[in-house]
Order: sequence, then C-alpha cells, then structure tokens
Amino acid sequence: MAVLRLALAQYDFPVGAVAANTAKVREMMLRAREGGASLAVFPELTISGYPPEDLLLRPSFLAACQDAIQELAAGTNGLAAIVGFPHSLGEVYNAAALLRGGEIAQITHKQILPNYGVFDDKRYFRPGRTSAVTMIDGVRVGYIVCEDVWQAEPAAAAAAAGAELIVVINASPWDDVKQAAREEVLVARAKETGCALVYLNLIGGQDEVVYDGGTVLVNGDGSVAARAPSFVDALLWAEFDASSRTLRALDWPAIEDTSREATLYAALVRGIRDYIDKNGFSGILLGLSGGIDSALTLALAVDALGADRVTAVMMPMRYTSQLSLEGARGQAERLGVDYHVISVEPVYEAFMAQLTPVFAGKKADVTEENLQSRTRGVMLMALSNKHSRLLLATGNKSEMAVGYATLYGDMCGAYAPLKDVYKTEVYRLSRWRNLAEQRKHGADAWIIPPAVIERPPSAELRDNQTDQDSLPPYDELDAILARFIEEEQSQAEIIAAGFDENTVHRVVRLVLVNEFKRRQSAPGPRATTRAFGRERRYPITSGWK
Repeated sequence: MAVLRLALAQYDFPVGAVAANTAKVREMMLRAREGGASLAVFPELTISGYPPEDLLLRPSFLAACQDAIQELAAGTNGLAAIVGFPHSLGEVYNAAALLRGGEIAQITHKQILPNYGVFDDKRYFRPGRTSAVTMIDGVRVGYIVCEDVWQAEPAAAAAAAGAELIVVINASPWDDVKQAAREEVLVARAKETGCALVYLNLIGGQDEVVYDGGTVLVNGDGSVAARAPSFVDALLWAEFDASSRTLRALDWPAIEDTSREATLYAALVRGIRDYIDKNGFSGILLGLSGGIDSALTLALAVDALGADRVTAVMMPMRYTSQLSLEGARGQAERLGVDYHVISVEPVYEAFMAQLTPVFAGKKADVTEENLQSRTRGVMLMALSNKHSRLLLATGNKSEMAVGYATLYGDMCGAYAPLKDVYKTEVYRLSRWRNLAEQRKHGADAWIIPPAVIERPPSAELRDNQTDQDSLPPYDELDAILARFIEEEQSQAEIIAAGFDENTVHRVVRLVLVNEFKRRQSAPGPRATTRAFGRERRYPITSGWK
C-alpha cells in the first residue's frame, strides 16, 4: 500500500500581509519539494491571515487573495498543496484550495461557520456544502476546514467519499483548555470514520488572540501519533501509511515543558512579540512599580524582545516603599534593560496646587490617589511618544474584572499582556519563571525578585495600603470571578458552592458596574475561555443585576 510524505507548515501568516504570506508559501513549497514531500499543507486562510475581519468587505483585498492563489498554483511543479484563502464568488467562502499540476485542481468551502466566543465567521462567509477528497500518491486524502472537524458530518462525508486520511487546516486560537478539547474531538472523529487525521494549526499573535500551532497527528484507531510543540514555528514532516492508516512524525521538535505555566508564559511572550513587531514598533516601555504585575510584565517583555528593546521607568511617590525601589532597580539591572527613575512628586504637587481651590471643603479621598496614577500615566505616554516605544499596561484580569484600576492612569498603554491573567496566575507564572531560571543557572538565580513575589500586593497610593483593603483575598476573589465570568454561574450558584453571600454580591456588582472601564482598556492576549473584549461583551447600560 501507498505511503504519503507530508510537509506541514506550522507558521505565522499575518493578517493582511497577502504578498508576504504568498512569498512564504512559495518558499515552504520549495522546501517541501526538496524534502521529498508529495503534499504540503498550510493553515486556514493562509493568504489573508486569520481573522481578516472587515478586510473581507473590500473587493480589492479579495481580488489580491485570488491573484495570489492563482500565482501559487502556477508554481506547484509536481507538488500538491492545500492552501487556505477567502474565495469570492459574489459571496465569500472560507476556502481550502488544492493546488496541483500548475492549476487550482479543487476547492472546498468551510461548512460549519462558528459564531461564538472570538469567532465571527457568519458575518463574512457563506457555508460550504461538501467535503473534498482527492487522490495523492495512491492515497485518498480528504480535507476540511477548522470548525468542520468539531461536528461529525463533514468528516463522515469525507470518509463516505473514500478518504483514508483527513487533513484539517485550522486557525484555532489558544486558551488554557483548548488543546485537550481539540484532541478529544480528533480522537472521536478518527474512531467514527476509521480515517487518520492531520490537524495543522496556525501560529502567532493577532491583536487579542494568540494561535499556538499545537499540530496533532491521530491514527485511524484514534490513538495520538504525535504532538507538535506549541508556539514553535516549524515545517513539520510526516508520513502516512495507508495500509495501517497510521501517521508518523519525522524529527519533530521536542516538547520540553508541558506545564500549564510554561504554555501560558509562551503564549504571553508570543503575543507581545507579534503585537510589537507586526505594528512596527522599535521596542516597549513600561512603568516598573516594584509590584508583581509590572515585574512579571518586564520579564515577559525581555523574553519576547530582548533587553535592548525594553525601557523600564520607576516613578516614585512619597508612598513608594524602599522594597519597591530596591526590587525595581534590582530587576532592571539583572535583566539589563534601559532603566530610569523619575519622581512624580513635583508634577503631582503642581496638579494639586491648581486643583486645591476647586477641591475646597472636600476631604481627601480616592481622587488624590487616582491623580497619582494619572500623573504617572501622563509621563509614561510622553516617554512613549518621544522614544517611539509602545507602552505596555501591566494590569491583570482580577483588577480589570472589578475595576481596581485607574482610567488614564495605570490603564494607560497600547497592549496589556496580563489582561486575561488572574492575579493568582500572575503569582504562579512568576514562581515558574524563577524556577525555570534556577534550573539553568543555579539555586540563586531569579528573574523576578523573590521579595516582590512574597510581599503583600499594594498600589502604594497611601500609607500602609494593601490591595486587600479594597478587595477580598485574591484566591477567594479569583475563584468567584472564574465562576461568574468563565462558567457564567449565577450569584445563587456561587453562594451555594460555599462562598460568603455578601462577598459574592459585592464582587458581582463590581464586575457589572465596571464594564465602562473595560471598554476603554488596551487589548491583550486571550488566555481563558472568556476574555474581556471581543469574547465577553456585556452592555455598559443595563438594568439586569
């Protein structure tokens, strides 16, 4: 029986970069041909990138994608390739084209259009009707697009048409439970159809989503033959044996650390790197407060871009502790970033001198605290403008959920790496990053100052302030938030699970009334199943409590 050699392009194909994506496909096709592959496979919407959103409403963009697929078809030269592109036929389809023999030999359209979570496919595409099957080197190969594998019918139709191997091209965004769900679906499809499955996924950061790759090979009996590492760009080689309906990975990169923290950390690093580089910034800037959120953000930024592209600024005020000053300086020096200390006290005092007459008769309150944060925001934005370095916001999901953040203050920034990371996860990531450093360089090594990890969290906007003056302990807060946000549990259900009634009501009220803040927050990489922004969209004005 036949053996089919495949080359799987687990690479980033950025949104809108039609010419660059076409050139990359051409290069990968050449490598595949030189490596003896008979079939090269590329991700969903390879040519346009995913998701192209309203670019799909522009006729010139669709025409450019069509020209690109025609150009690639002309250069196949003995190789077959499956390439994703937006196919315009008056209406637009999410398509996979089989390129072979110098032409577009076959086109199939995505049949199941997701319209939940981060997906908006029904806004742009019309559904396809059939699954495609073709013969390559004596093997009957079916191919479908992304969501089609999550329902039984498209794979069953391919199998009924004689497929022995089903190739699934994907642009499936990562979250912290996605890979396990994918494999469960793929195993089910293999067992239902008896077909082996090749699951190829896009990789790279795109605004508020991150694609992890995580390509998987599943044998016809449902056993997993191979897993590719997440967030690693690679041309992956594989062989399919039609006699046994089994797949074999050929020298795939090793997966070194499969822990939740390692994968989440890699996702955040990739999100930062791609957001900065794809938008053409020379580097990043952030306020380094001596707290754990900014310390973790600095570590992520250096791992993403290198120390020479990162600037950290400590902006002390009268309430800034010595621990914060020492922690920020120690981390900046250890990581080798450009570091500055700029006091906000004189600027804050100037603001207060102008405002005090209008504040007459009113007690000091959160207004003065917020003004400190906003003073820092003004200064950071000025530095960002002057040095053309994109400002990172350092807030986490716990804070954004309950509004424990200051508009035009610590919320300033164009990208927020921790926006979908709960505070308890911030601590776990920080400890994991230090452990990873210790494994490489010894027990005394660290990236995030241990004292910063162990200290009680504080905004340091007044004497002896801690976050728990305003919020429940983070382990309790995050547990309530996860139930309310990710699991969509009601307040009654959360209370029935054993949480204090008054605390639950208070936390939920804070989540609901702070939607207006979240609408004005910077984008950040999706890490959970219900990220704020394009995935969780609640009305600002609502009578539902």
